[in-house]
This record gives sequence, C-alpha cells and structure tokens, in this order.
Amino acid sequence: MAGIYVHIPFCASRCIYCAFYSTTQSDKRQRYVDALCREAKMRKGKSEAEDNDLISTVYLGGGTPSQLSVVQLRQVLSAIYNIYKVEQGAEITIEYNPDDITTELAEALPAMGVNRVSMGAQTFDDARLRFLRRRHSGAQVSEAIDRLRQAGIGNISVDLMYGFPCETLSDWQRDIDAALTLQVEHLSAYCLTIEEGTPLYRLIMENSHFTMDEELERQMYYTLIDRLQAAGYEHYEISNFARPGRRSRHNSNYWTNVPYIGLGAAAHSYDGRTRRWNMASLDDYILGIENGKSVFESELLTPRDRYNDRVMLSLRTCEGLNLEHLTASERSYLLPLARKYITGGLLTLDKGRLRLTREALFVSDMVISDLMRV
Repeated sequence: MAGIYVHIPFCASRCIYCAFYSTTQSDKRQRYVDALCREAKMRKGKSEAEDNDLISTVYLGGGTPSQLSVVQLRQVLSAIYNIYKVEQGAEITIEYNPDDITTELAEALPAMGVNRVSMGAQTFDDARLRFLRRRHSGAQVSEAIDRLRQAGIGNISVDLMYGFPCETLSDWQRDIDAALTLQVEHLSAYCLTIEEGTPLYRLIMENSHFTMDEELERQMYYTLIDRLQAAGYEHYEISNFARPGRRSRHNSNYWTNVPYIGLGAAAHSYDGRTRRWNMASLDDYILGIENGKSVFESELLTPRDRYNDRVMLSLRTCEGLNLEHLTASERSYLLPLARKYITGGLLTLDKGRLRLTREALFVSDMVISDLMRV
C-alpha cells in the first residue's frame, strides 16, 4: 500500500541548520494550498499509485505545516481523502513546532483524521534553542504535548539533536531524561549536521573554536541507545526509536521499498521503477499547477540504482537486508565485500539477513557505502 507525502514549505523563520526547501513567502499560502489540491487530482491514477491501491499513510512535513491555518489544513486533507482511497486506520501525521500547538489547533486535529504528531523539540536547553534559531522554549514542548493528549492524540513523536558546539555528555543526558519524562510513543535523534549552504555552515567556517568531537558524538549516540532501550523503546532504525507497535509507518514505507506519492514543491515520488521530484521553487510550482502542468524532473532507476537503494535503506533498519530480495549476481557482488565486515564484527549474517552490529551503527555510512555499486 502506498503513502502520500505533502510538503508544506512555509516557515516563519529559518533554522540555522536546515537544508530542506523552505520559504518565508507566507502571503502565497492559500494559492499553494489550492495548487496542492489540484496536483493531488492531477496525479490520481498515475504510475506512483494505481487506482486500486490503498493509501496507508499520509504525512504532512516541511518546512512548517503548522504555518497553515486549520481551514487550510482541512482543505488539504479533505482533498486527499476525496481523491485517493485512504484505508481505514491509516496513519495520518503532521509535523508541528511546539509553539504553534494551541488548544484550538489540537482539538481540531482528530476531526481532520490526524492521529499522529511529529514535533521538532531538538533540545530542551533554551540557549541551544536560541543558537538553532528555534522559536520555542524547552518548556513549551511539554505544554504542547499536554494539549495534544487532552485533545485525544495518542501517538506523538519528538525529534532531538545532539553534537552541538560545546555540548557535554551531561548536557545530552539531561535532554534524553527530559524527553523520557514526556512518555512519547516515538523518538528520533540526529547528530547536528553541517550542510553546506546553511547559516550553520557559514558560522562554523568563520569560528574555528566551534569544533566537533567525533568521539564525544559517538558516546552521545550510544548513551541515547542505552537509555531509550532501558526505557522500553525499540531501536528499529539507526536514528529512530519507538514504543512497541508505534514505529513510524510512513517512514518505514521508505525503508521497505513501498511506493509513495510526493505532493508539493520539492516533494519526491517513487513507484518502484522511477523517481521524480517537483521543482524546488514555490513560484514555479504554483504557476505550473495553475496552468495544468506539473513542473518536475524524473529518472528511471537502473538495476544498479535499485540495488544501492535496497542495500542502503534495508541496512538502516533492525531487520537488515534480506538477501532473497537480491538477484544471484547481486549477492555474488555483495557477499565478498561484506565478508571483511562480518569478520571484523561490524556486520552479522544470520538466516539470510545481513545486519549492522551495534558497533557499526555509528559508522554505518562507511560500511554501507562500501557495499554499494559505483
């Protein structure tokens, strides 16, 4: 069953680290919402998801989806429900900033079919939040979660970041403890990444005292794993942890080769054979859709592309790579490369599944890239 991703690119302000496509042109929100609804209708029955396919997940991400009004959010979701066959009990997720979750908004979500909220907390330390140029405070995270709980949202995910300049292991442990007190169903954690072209990249380049300690980042990562597993969370993907039965179904689709439709500027789609992506331009996207034409690029995946995608995505998960999903020639290519990592304790091969060991998780990019075809 397919999933639908809807990109909402609007932000009140840009975070220092963000490399995702976003815009502060808030005056164009209604035109964009109208274009989204029209694109959904234009894409119905195309190669990404056949007419008879059920939609199992819908995910509104960004940008900042909470920059849309309740009326606009309802318009987008109603269009999807009316155009596509969304299965009963589908996972419907919206990303929110903590400071945007008012009582009115929280109470409106269940009526729109939303049953999961993903919240970008990042850290509970107000100084680090200011460094990231986030708009919320640490205290507002728990306040937002209380509002969501009272409104009946029983599936909440929180994002955290670690590896800040000058952050200590004790600082990170306090963030983990603060997250655990919230008793959320899902938690994602990412090492702060310096993406070229972002304000953070320029800041780091201009300030040599902002150094990153790789060994400290490794300790932070394994501290995270140990604390969350001890608290009953399943470590089901390199950066993701869930209470039993609370994995992100939408993101799991990405990792298990399920087709998905991407709606909106810069959104990506995949049908198992072809990848396509809408242009990362608000104006080009709106004008194209208003003129009845999607503005996108696409590529037909080669056997090498499909092999690389399967290896990269499968090995990120706790289930690992099922060798039966590879051709005989692909297995013949992979296994000799994997042997040195199996011998070195970074991979295991058991019952036809290749998995990263605990020791490999922090260096997963290195291991996975060595198994891919160039």
